[in-house]
Amino acid sequence: MEGAYLSQLCRERLSALPLSTPSPVAILQIDMLRTVEERHERMVPYIIRRLLWMVPTLLAMALITFAIMHLTPGSPLDPVADNANPLSPEAQRNMAKQYGLDKPVWQQFVIFLAKAVRGDFGSSYVYKNRAVHEIIRQAFPVSLHLGGMALAVALVGGLTLGISAAMYQNRPVDYLCSLTAMLAVALPNFVVAVFFILLFSLVLQLVPTGGWDAPSHWFLPTLTLALGPMAMIARFTRSTMIDVIRADFVRTARAKGLHERRVILVHVVKNAMIPVLTVVGPLFAGIGTGSFFVETIFRVPGLGRFFVESMTGRDYPMIMAVVLLYGVFLALMNLLVDLLYGVLDPRIRYA
Repeated sequence: MEGAYLSQLCRERLSALPLSTPSPVAILQIDMLRTVEERHERMVPYIIRRLLWMVPTLLAMALITFAIMHLTPGSPLDPVADNANPLSPEAQRNMAKQYGLDKPVWQQFVIFLAKAVRGDFGSSYVYKNRAVHEIIRQAFPVSLHLGGMALAVALVGGLTLGISAAMYQNRPVDYLCSLTAMLAVALPNFVVAVFFILLFSLVLQLVPTGGWDAPSHWFLPTLTLALGPMAMIARFTRSTMIDVIRADFVRTARAKGLHERRVILVHVVKNAMIPVLTVVGPLFAGIGTGSFFVETIFRVPGLGRFFVESMTGRDYPMIMAVVLLYGVFLALMNLLVDLLYGVLDPRIRYA
């Protein structure tokens, strides 16, 4: 009787409110809309500021790289092949004039910046008669494709290992996951690549030893490149999961009688993803711009092989282009990570 009386009293008071008074649900919806609008209003200036900050960052990267290249002993005119015949002084002068190496260093840097703004990085010194932007246009999509697949495998494997190790801390599952991650970090890429070729190509004969023409060629380089990032993601996930599991709100959720799976997936994993997300951005920038050992062993026509060969051949235009490409890619990945912070945690505001 008392409950029925209170319900009737509440209905009478709500009906006595003026029609212009919004309901609690409407007030909550208005507050949510205002919050979303405020986030969008702050997000656009934040993105613009971050993009503008990329300009001095890339300029500093270009200046430091350019200075290091010219301070390093040697010259791109010196032959790098074994038993190669040295160029005559007259031939070196002609080539220096052709590539603009006879000008002062500061003038070379200014000319490079003026052309780089237009997307013109010049011609490669190592790959004669090929423009740098042409090489990047052909090789970078391959490295990006390989890096994207490797990151997907690393995320699935790393999150699975990290979450399993945190849920069964100090148990055999935790020890097994930690050992797997430790081995993945300790073993170099070229050692893992040779082992996978022996196992999957020569012994089991499941996939080819290399190439990039068919999806079956992608398996070994993707798996090899994913092991290192997978181990890092697993270790970060485990440590952050353990910290979040011990938090007060998790104990409160368990005290309310929520199922353990719901507690882990809804409350723990979501709050533990922010530190993991911080690592994923730079990892993708690193593996998405080329891996020399993986691409060389599996004959992948990516950017990593070109970059290392340009370093050994002192190919200044190629080195500058790849360094700036990595800088732009890393800055964009960090910006994307910062934007995703607000998706995972609505309390984060863009200043």
